[in-house]
Amino acid sequence: MATLDEWTAAACEALGLSGPDTPPVREVLDLAREAAHQVARPAAPLTTYLLGVAVGRGADPREAAATLTALARQWPAGSEPAAGTSADAAG
Repeated sequence: MATLDEWTAAACEALGLSGPDTPPVREVLDLAREAAHQVARPAAPLTTYLLGVAVGRGADPREAAATLTALARQWPAGSEPAAGTSADAAG
């Protein structure tokens, strides 16, 4: 995990983040894993991006990650995305 810790520190420094802005790494990684496995692989980066948007708007990072993790865990297995929401529709 040393590489991840180093990357996180370098990314935070590059973005001017410190102190309370330091990300809850374990929660974000758990969220990405749940979204990838329970929803769909492309849901991992999208879900973590949405977490960042929510945090940027004032949400508590750990609470928002917990909310999204619970949502992913409840997601029906084998669900197909609604029309117009797939990655193909965006391109």
